[in-house]
Amino acid sequence: MTEKKGKEAGSHTAIVNEASLNFFEKYINNPSPTGFEWEGQRMWLDYLKPFVDKTYIDNYGTAMGIINPDADYKVVIEAHADEISWFVNYITKDGLIYVIRNGGSDHQIAPSKRVNIHTDKGLVKAVFGWPAIHTRSGEKEETPNLKNIFLDCGATSKEEVEEMGIHVGCVVTYEDEFMVLNDRYYVGRALDNRAGGFMIAEVARLLKENAKQLPFGLYIVNSVQEEIGLRGAEMIAHYIKPNVAIVTDVTHDTQTPMINKITQGDLACGKGPVLSYAPAVQINLNRLLIDVATDKNIPFQRQASSRWTGTDTDAFAYSNGGVPSALISLPLRYMHTTVEMIHKEDVDNVIRLIYETVLKIEAGQDFRSFTI
Repeated sequence: MTEKKGKEAGSHTAIVNEASLNFFEKYINNPSPTGFEWEGQRMWLDYLKPFVDKTYIDNYGTAMGIINPDADYKVVIEAHADEISWFVNYITKDGLIYVIRNGGSDHQIAPSKRVNIHTDKGLVKAVFGWPAIHTRSGEKEETPNLKNIFLDCGATSKEEVEEMGIHVGCVVTYEDEFMVLNDRYYVGRALDNRAGGFMIAEVARLLKENAKQLPFGLYIVNSVQEEIGLRGAEMIAHYIKPNVAIVTDVTHDTQTPMINKITQGDLACGKGPVLSYAPAVQINLNRLLIDVATDKNIPFQRQASSRWTGTDTDAFAYSNGGVPSALISLPLRYMHTTVEMIHKEDVDNVIRLIYETVLKIEAGQDFRSFTI
């Protein structure tokens, strides 16, 4: 079966409306670092509540809305809520601050970035300092690394830093905010993967607005702590004990310089959702996604993920004796930077694909290739 791409798939159907876009912007701009996702989860649940029958949040902050909570057969659509960040790790006597990663933060983009240090007293502004180019003349150029990037919050002593409420363990996030670029791309930090949380909430909105009745329980799940090992998905999978899981996350657009298509694949923003092939991706559930995309003229791309997907798909697939799971990825440029980019049409099409697939799943559906 051949993918339908670009104009071959027919005219585009816009799904994101003005109200949902306003939520998306606020949701992206709100910090939600790994281990500290609570405020973002509160915002997400407030948006989701009108579209579901019940909400739940677990001890670590994974949030979900449920449609038909009393149904025996359980289908999950899932994304992760956390963003990469930094931890304060060491404060010098002169008031400079060194950090360690909280998730896969990129040290090379840090110099000259503005940040917020989260303290019990509120946000403290700071910058990642870097020696001026004039002062590096004649010296061997050092590249940014965890041993030489540092924060300057305007203090002149360790005591002054501590008086601001800053201590070892305070989390640090970038300031950069959401924007729309050339009326084509959404740009911002943490589109990986709060874009996913937004898209699954939009699926719930469409189901409500179109008065669709599902023959099973639908669990719209926004997991925490994906960036440090799929931990939130592990916990919530054991709590829900789902029969099926469809996960959405981001993947790399490989069309920009310095990316090797031989190793990373040939994927592009604007050409539709990406469907993955990996051991954790259940073959018949994946075929259902492909059939739905083809039938509904939704453009899509394919990606081979080798031994694992590196997403919450793996956590759901290998839980509870094995849960049929599949992955729908959103192509994204400049992952783990403050200028992550996604195509507006891809967002609409991921939402459409999840929505149409949910409507195709039957209560009690068995995804095994054969039974004995």
